[in-house]
Amino acid sequence: MLTKDELLKNKELLRDRACASLVGHAIGDSFGDIARSPDFHLQYGITMDFSEKPAPGTDDTEFALLTAQTLINTKGNLTQADVLNSWKKHVLPLSELRRGGASEREAAQNIRRGILPPLSGIYNSHFLSDGAAMRVTPIGIVCAGNPEKAAHLAGIEASISHSQDGLWSAQAIAAAISIAMAGASVDEIYNTAIEFTPKDSWLRFTLTNALKISEEKKNLEDAWKPLHDVLWTEYKSVAAEAIPSALAILKLTNGDFKRGIIYSGNFGRDADTISAIVGAISGAMNGMKSIPEKWIDKVRITTGVCLPFTKGIDLFSVALQLAELV
Repeated sequence: MLTKDELLKNKELLRDRACASLVGHAIGDSFGDIARSPDFHLQYGITMDFSEKPAPGTDDTEFALLTAQTLINTKGNLTQADVLNSWKKHVLPLSELRRGGASEREAAQNIRRGILPPLSGIYNSHFLSDGAAMRVTPIGIVCAGNPEKAAHLAGIEASISHSQDGLWSAQAIAAAISIAMAGASVDEIYNTAIEFTPKDSWLRFTLTNALKISEEKKNLEDAWKPLHDVLWTEYKSVAAEAIPSALAILKLTNGDFKRGIIYSGNFGRDADTISAIVGAISGAMNGMKSIPEKWIDKVRITTGVCLPFTKGIDLFSVALQLAELV
């Protein structure tokens, strides 16, 4: 694994991994959304590729771009006040947060009522969701090779809408992406995610159980049903289910980008977030060469389906700005 200083000496590698991580996130987000749709189930059973139609965007990518914009505006030194100001500008004016997650909608409503971070995340009936973990990819990029800083910034960003496991999941994923940017192995990435969760947390418990299944079963086909059985929750977007699902798939596909996207996209449950996380980490690990070019073309320009300010944004342009903040 490279140190941060070694990464900074290889700007081309740093930029390549930044672009691959952000576009990988968007590919996973869109692929998972397609794969879980009734139309695709009826037509294909298992989704192996995008259709010829334009790829849909979801809140996962657009909220990640909100995080990216806050980081760029603050030169990578965001505060709770900076996050709040970004939400006031881009989220609160929306009378209806189309395709937004329940945790984000409730946080926005709290802020309108004068309940500010961190209470907007604590007094939130969906504070345990995976909604914060799905938007911290830019933090992992900016903190390449520095998982401690990644976890710190992710905790600040997540506190506007999450608490406890919902917040810890954001820290775990940001830390995982940060070391993936430095070329860490799949096992190092998984262990880092566990390290940044409290020992007595529900998230640590499910991460450990998913890891045990992954190591015992050896391949994804044998692990598929046990992972679903052990991780299932009534609310499919709970962080303690979605984050271990993503990391188990990453491990069982050994970080392979295309296989990781296909399996995570077809995992069911909160497939767009699960697949976005897999895409962000495996993209950071493997760089642009690992990603099918036609998949990149599907998602590179965002549609603004959830946050209108993101319409027409070029993900490569954002990723390169993030790389300059490392």
